[in-house]
Amino acid sequence: MTELPQTLTDAAKALREGTVTSVALTEAAIAAADAQDAAIGTYLARFDEYALERAATADAELARGEDRGPLHGIPFGVKDILAMAEGPTTAQSLILDRTWGAGRDAPVVSRVKAAGAVITGKTTTMEFACGMPDAAKPFPIPRNPWNPGTWTGGSSSGTGSGVAAGMFLAGLGTDTGGSIRIPAAFCGVSGLMPTFGRVPKSGCVPLGYSLDHIGPLARSARDCAAVLEVLAGPHASDPDCVDAPFTAPEFTGDLSGLRVGVVREHHFPEGSDPALAATFDAAAAVLAEQGATVVEVTLPYWQEMITADLVTMGCEALAYHRADLTGRWTDYFVGTRAMMATGAMVSGADYVQAQRVRRVAQDAVAALFETVDVIACPTASTGAPEIEDLAGPDGQPDVGAMFETVHTPYWDSVGNPVLAVPMGFTAGGMPLSLQLAGPAFGEAAILRAGEAFQQSTDWHLRVPEPAIRAAA
Repeated sequence: MTELPQTLTDAAKALREGTVTSVALTEAAIAAADAQDAAIGTYLARFDEYALERAATADAELARGEDRGPLHGIPFGVKDILAMAEGPTTAQSLILDRTWGAGRDAPVVSRVKAAGAVITGKTTTMEFACGMPDAAKPFPIPRNPWNPGTWTGGSSSGTGSGVAAGMFLAGLGTDTGGSIRIPAAFCGVSGLMPTFGRVPKSGCVPLGYSLDHIGPLARSARDCAAVLEVLAGPHASDPDCVDAPFTAPEFTGDLSGLRVGVVREHHFPEGSDPALAATFDAAAAVLAEQGATVVEVTLPYWQEMITADLVTMGCEALAYHRADLTGRWTDYFVGTRAMMATGAMVSGADYVQAQRVRRVAQDAVAALFETVDVIACPTASTGAPEIEDLAGPDGQPDVGAMFETVHTPYWDSVGNPVLAVPMGFTAGGMPLSLQLAGPAFGEAAILRAGEAFQQSTDWHLRVPEPAIRAAA
């Protein structure tokens, strides 16, 4: 059996050199799923036969010189809140009508297919991309391939674990409060939340209408750039999506002239992993060694933007789910209904005020990016938590506690692009992660910085032992 190359970039190169086939890549991905999925819960639906057919088509097309780009022939996962014609969209919930999105593709899925990707299945999420795992419901509990006793993070859980475990080379996630970057951080892979409006979000079950982003998870920053080139650009079905296609920058590893603002305030709370500070300092030093000028900065309206994200998400989720919450309360996951119920405690005036404060903060962040090109901070203060520790003192999932240790919601509120990349490990062998944020539509700068960091480190190439063995 051909071994799956570690990165999308490596696999694309090997396909064109003729040293591997898409069928071989896909067979290896299927074998990885056969060996590990029962232990870590990556998939809600697998499309093995469909994937092998797509792979054979990709090989035939490449053989006759039809090259659709770097995703052509690449095994690829899709988060199960995105419509895909080949299977139902469940949002990992008993609630969603299984005819939702039936027979159609979300624009991003259509674009990935047109680029020749081999979609291997629909991946696990948190219910409706929010809340926490709930063992009382008939869905897999997403587990981390680095240690199946720990969580993948959410809500793009299966996409993160699938990349880490070798079940596909890249996949789609969504991010409303950190749902791309948290699984990327906990699973030791790279994840990119694009600028709000750069990628169409139609065909995705909504969580926060003004907060939702769709983006890639993959092994490397360069891989994420390749996927973003396919995803970005306007679509008539999404009025929030602007005419902003993306072209990957030149990746030289040289960061000369790049100004990096390092953020420490709020990112090292009590209870942070003991390895975090030194790991983050080492990551900043790597950026400086690559030529960047590193300075200390402070993020404006920090607490206000975290609050605004949670207020906005709760209200906008309630707007979508109000009728079902009223009639089918117990069918929802406990953590999901707890989060959505917060929206009922927010007045219309409070919601409007949150949007006004978001605009003030967006202007302040834009002004900050006139002094630096990239902002660097930790993605989370700890490695992946134990699944049994996710509950609060009352035994119920504690969503609020999670946001005390992850540092992602701020950036959803302001809408800027952010890349999460692995930067080291805890003493217990769990990944730690670096966030690189840029100005609006500044993906090129953060991808350039992330790729340069990965040229000088190999954290993103570290892979977990097979989950089936780790669980033994």
